[in-house]
Amino acid sequence: MYLKHIQLINFKNFESKSFEFDSKINCLVGNNGVGKTNVLDAIYQLSQTKSYFNPISAQNIRHDASFYMIEGHFSVGDVEEQIVCSFKAGQKKVVKRNGKAYEKFSEHIGSIPLVIISPADRDLIIEGSETRRRFMDHVISQSDKQYLHHVIRYQKVLSQRNALLKYFAKNRIFNEDSLQVYDDQMAQYALPIFEKRKAFIEKLKPVFLKHYKKISRDTEPVDLAYKSQLHQADIASLLKESLPKDRINQYTGTGVHRDDLSFSIYEHPIRKFGSQGQQKSYLIALKLAQYDFIEKQTDRTPILLLDDIFDKLDDQRVSELIHMVNHKHFGQIFITDTHAERTENIVKSTRQSYKIFHL
Repeated sequence: MYLKHIQLINFKNFESKSFEFDSKINCLVGNNGVGKTNVLDAIYQLSQTKSYFNPISAQNIRHDASFYMIEGHFSVGDVEEQIVCSFKAGQKKVVKRNGKAYEKFSEHIGSIPLVIISPADRDLIIEGSETRRRFMDHVISQSDKQYLHHVIRYQKVLSQRNALLKYFAKNRIFNEDSLQVYDDQMAQYALPIFEKRKAFIEKLKPVFLKHYKKISRDTEPVDLAYKSQLHQADIASLLKESLPKDRINQYTGTGVHRDDLSFSIYEHPIRKFGSQGQQKSYLIALKLAQYDFIEKQTDRTPILLLDDIFDKLDDQRVSELIHMVNHKHFGQIFITDTHAERTENIVKSTRQSYKIFHL
């Protein structure tokens, strides 16, 4: 999987800009604010149909423009793929593959496997459980469209159940049979979601621990765990038990929409007890494990985007990281950094083909 060419029109700070990528490692260097991360975000959008940093399409249009367009040409084995993402203010976003527009963006997920490692990943540690659930859903969905369908359907039924609970409270009525219709549908989708999330973490955890051990040179014990109410009981029992509280709160308080991931170091939450370097190492190991998972599940080599990853890492951890991504199973890599000399010295050591783009 290689990105050969990308063109940006009115995307964020770029009026019109194109890049030709003919190397395994592609480095975008320059001062803060010149658009290095925006190029990575454009690549991400060609893979995932939305921005990694700001999913509101209108806010990705360059100032004073009315639309943006991103066009990418990929080499997938012996096949050439053209992906175009475009958005015009006041209209729906359009995503095309080889000239044909998708009816549902979910149909595109998995076509261009990709992993991004960015300072924004810290949200996985400091934000609420919804962010970590999205991480699980995003990774699993790249190789399992049925899982994505289950998540979409579950969220729709959950919204309908919550709306009914609010209707009951507002009108001071209650009909258990009406609620049971949604409970049955939630149970239908919740179990496969739970099972696939559990299996995902079981596969991801040993790979994550291996990567963290290498980055830290085995100096810090860390752990990763999947937390779900469905470990204790089935969804039908949980919904029945929580019904009195749900009626009071007017929303559904139990189910896979309450799942979470536990990140720990020295058996304590890394959010509170991990240094910035340790947190960054944890997230890098997690994303590299994501890379390995996607590669194994899809039998395709994802593109790897490394956004400002050298910041807050000591020389030892940088050295270990570069040694890891220099492994033969990694494909095309994109790196952003503010220090051109540092970047070139690092990528030179890989003895891989590389190109430096000065922005």
